[in-house]
Amino acid sequence: MRTVYFYLRFVIDLIGKGFKEIKLNSIKKHKTTEEVDAYLSKVVKDWSYFILRIAGLNLTVVGRENIPNEPCVFVGNHQSNLDIPVILSSMNTLTGAVAKKEMEKIPIMSYWMRQIHSVFMDRKDPREALKSISEGVENLKNGYSMIIFPEGTRSRTNNMGEFKKGSMRLAIKAGVPIVPITFYDTHKGMEGNNGKVKKANAKLIIDKPIYMDKMSKQEKAEISEMVKNIIQTNINVENGRK
Repeated sequence: MRTVYFYLRFVIDLIGKGFKEIKLNSIKKHKTTEEVDAYLSKVVKDWSYFILRIAGLNLTVVGRENIPNEPCVFVGNHQSNLDIPVILSSMNTLTGAVAKKEMEKIPIMSYWMRQIHSVFMDRKDPREALKSISEGVENLKNGYSMIIFPEGTRSRTNNMGEFKKGSMRLAIKAGVPIVPITFYDTHKGMEGNNGKVKKANAKLIIDKPIYMDKMSKQEKAEISEMVKNIIQTNINVENGRK
């Protein structure tokens, strides 16, 4: 029953976003960039809380104080479709995501994703992937943080997959810090139930930022493994608490 309720409310809310698009266009015409960003931040945060509420996900967040007051790349494991509202609900500034190319075809949602400076990446086309990275670098230089999931797909469990080669290139090229984020048990709200939405407890752990400005070329080459180890350690600790 919760699954039907979730998707019904989700679709209704998505349709309602069409009216917010009208308001956003009006703000863009008459207000400053800062006011546009403030409105978008409110829309995104309200949506994130709404999704978590109708999904019945009881979220614990650890480490909000580790979010830097500057653009950064949040790098995390990927368990569930709920991961995006989980992390966006914890952001105080406008934050985009690196999403798979297929997401660009979803009406209304893709529009709002573009508004918050998300980029769509075609991992099968190296040339297009490089263009997406360049777009993400530009977003970071303009003051907007980005979220990336190096596994490239949902694990649907607390087991991590391999990080895709070059997944840290975005942060390295932009010269911004990396913030490791760990999603734990978010899959239990959806993917762990064969797609059925169920009440669940989950945790988001935000680690301290990793600054690369003083790192050697070799250290930067190993940053992917470093981030993965941090996330895996968090998962191991949480597993040990059960």
